[in-house]
Amino acid sequence: MPTTSEKKTPAKKKSLSESTGKDRTMLIGYARVSTQDQNLELQTEALIKAGCKKIFEDKISGSRAERPGLTKAQGSLREGDTLVVWKLDRLGRSVKHLVDFVGALHKQGVQFKSLTDAIDTGTASGRFFFHVMASLAEMERELTIERTRAGLEVARQLGRRGGRKRQMTDSKIKSAKKLLASGVPPRDVASNLGISVPTLYRWIPASMQVAGA
Repeated sequence: MPTTSEKKTPAKKKSLSESTGKDRTMLIGYARVSTQDQNLELQTEALIKAGCKKIFEDKISGSRAERPGLTKAQGSLREGDTLVVWKLDRLGRSVKHLVDFVGALHKQGVQFKSLTDAIDTGTASGRFFFHVMASLAEMERELTIERTRAGLEVARQLGRRGGRKRQMTDSKIKSAKKLLASGVPPRDVASNLGISVPTLYRWIPASMQVAGA
């Protein structure tokens, strides 16, 4: 069962700026492993060493949309704070999700840092990296749309349409009418064509069957 938790790192002696309220920005850490059996210690130690005052954790697959620990971490972030992760894949399910997530943080005035990947959006190089990632994600999206349109166009030219394949082709309908007209029971006709009786009646109404008989 997925779990989430929050850790507070040991309090350090406040500096003059912190005690006077001139510097209230914080480093908030987030750590995640996919299963209950995996250990978060490596990540949390790195986050503490990086200076994180709070660390939120999840033991849950990255493919899941709901991650309680990450939600709590987001709720604790304030303008000027920085969300810190051990590695990029601890946060994002895909390049697009990661870019969108960091973009949302930026709108809140929150920075993002990945320790292993040496990425920090508080620096010019870190911001440039995410601009490149955003461009790649957009290009991937456009290529996917373009391939889908090209596939649909080829299918249209070949006389096919998108969606589920028809169970009853013209040849099956013709065969069904002949079998019904010769007195074969609808159940046997459906079984012979590999379809259900309701499907047979949908394509060849009972009135037509009686007329054909």
